[in-house]
Amino acid sequence: MGKELLTATAGETLLLLGNEAIARGALEGGVRFVTCYPGTPSSEVPDTFFRLSEGAPYYFEYSVNEKVALEVGGGAALAGLPTLVTMKHVGVNVAADPLMTLAYVSAPGGLVLLSADDPGCHSSQNEQDNRIYARLGGLPCFEPATAQECKDMARDALALSRRLETPVLLRTTTRVNHVRGPVTVGAMPQTIEEKPFVKDPARFVPLPASARVMHPRLLKVLEAARAEAEASPYNTETGAGDVGFISSGVARNYLADVLEEDGLTGTVRVLELGLTYPLPEGRIAAFLAKCRTVVIVEELEPVLETEIRALAQKRGIAVVILGKGEHLPRNGEFSTANVRLAVHAVLGRETAEADTLSVPADLPKRPPNLCAGCPHRAAYYAVREVYGDTAVYSSDIGCYTLGFLPPFRAADFLLCMGSSISTGAGFARASGKPVVAFIGDSTFFHSGITGLVDAVAYNHDILIVILDNRTTAMTGHQPNPGVDTTIFGENPNPVDLMALIRACGIEPVKVNPLNHKATVAALTAFSEQHGPRVLVAEYPCPIHARRMGQAKKTLPARVAGDPEACLAVRDNLACPAFAMVDGAFSINAEQCDGCMYCVQLSADIKPGKKEAR
Repeated sequence: MGKELLTATAGETLLLLGNEAIARGALEGGVRFVTCYPGTPSSEVPDTFFRLSEGAPYYFEYSVNEKVALEVGGGAALAGLPTLVTMKHVGVNVAADPLMTLAYVSAPGGLVLLSADDPGCHSSQNEQDNRIYARLGGLPCFEPATAQECKDMARDALALSRRLETPVLLRTTTRVNHVRGPVTVGAMPQTIEEKPFVKDPARFVPLPASARVMHPRLLKVLEAARAEAEASPYNTETGAGDVGFISSGVARNYLADVLEEDGLTGTVRVLELGLTYPLPEGRIAAFLAKCRTVVIVEELEPVLETEIRALAQKRGIAVVILGKGEHLPRNGEFSTANVRLAVHAVLGRETAEADTLSVPADLPKRPPNLCAGCPHRAAYYAVREVYGDTAVYSSDIGCYTLGFLPPFRAADFLLCMGSSISTGAGFARASGKPVVAFIGDSTFFHSGITGLVDAVAYNHDILIVILDNRTTAMTGHQPNPGVDTTIFGENPNPVDLMALIRACGIEPVKVNPLNHKATVAALTAFSEQHGPRVLVAEYPCPIHARRMGQAKKTLPARVAGDPEACLAVRDNLACPAFAMVDGAFSINAEQCDGCMYCVQLSADIKPGKKEAR
């Protein structure tokens, strides 16, 4: 979607991703300041703003991490600008420190935090439910279920935030972020009301004496938000009967599909919640009073279920409340299949076995793999050649996490983004074993620097390999502070990675990982040293380099004369360009990037030696 997101007029219908719809909704809400840290499933939102930013009425930045993104955005909201901050669910963990206090301090200009959750762990290390952050921090929470609601709720969340001068959480999930549907757009504001900053330290500086006053003020804001939820058009009731369903988020779609497909629409009561926190207690209590049994249909944690059970007890409403454990799982995504099982169980209907989800056993497997020509593959190969199984490998978040698979087996543990250095240092100190920590350039800027400072301060015995592919590859090739060029133009102020490492107290060594001999020589020298050491393996991601016009695909590598050597390279390198055709080893010309790394290796491998070194 191009400039139509900026130019479409009220009443036009666009076919949008949920993430594109969020961008349009924020624009309709008058957003003037956008910060982010990219992360699937949220990445298309900031990428859309970046793509449209030339001449647009807002400021945009890819911040160095989520904490910084929220702090910069918080400053803009304090200055009076309508602000959007975007990240994935685990990013909110990084931003949680300022988030908890920002709700106390307030956001006069309005601030919406997009938390894109990932039930099912499609691209994440956990499937935490960030509706709990709304409760923890005291943030009104919207949960869209369609592309249209993504647009409308982004707009209305920003309006509510400005009206109540409090940050608001827009909680989406992967299926909502990546749904594509028709969206009827509204009008774009020509101007926004100015909210100039007025100095008031008692309001904006949370010293203990001030913070004690800020908390009851926040509670009053939440009660005002509860009144909004009671009247919100996003909270709707339909149907009849004494069996009811309360649903939120994308689960509303699954429930609606089941009821329509099975001819049950209108025969049961349904309360759909889109503005889910603060809980519209009056509306929910009235709904419960009409039912003998109510099923709570929500993905992941029993957040609404727990609160609604407490509400029924507090109001003395005699109703059976079912949810997690009885008929619906607490982990993973919902689907029409498992929601149908719950609906039919409550209604005493038979459910055919064919209605449950099943995956055919004969589907071809497609294991995750590094791309052909990826410099990370060469770095892993060289590290394994020098350290083998004697070292313990601390991994991090990025494309290079794929090094955990054979033949490299270069990931023994991983906690979170930026953790490889700190966790590896702790493991090395506790175990006395050699540790190699892998971290990408973007991840190092995000949250690896402090780990390096700690490793230097305490002389931890660890080799840190910074895999610098000159971009933030896994989430869509967004820029990071160290790159020279992006697909959007030159970076006028690149941060010098080597100088930054030196400033932390280490003299790093830089290699081109596709130069096998030089990389092995540097690693061998490091293996004989102790204390913190840093190897920067720098070579651009070939896909990104081609997109920027800085690299052209070269001719495919030629198969070496010794077929045994070629087969050994295949087993040791696992390049997707390698193929077996009619029982013979070959190189797929369409896949091959022409990096020639395999040619360097095939000359060194003796026939019959096929195990990773």
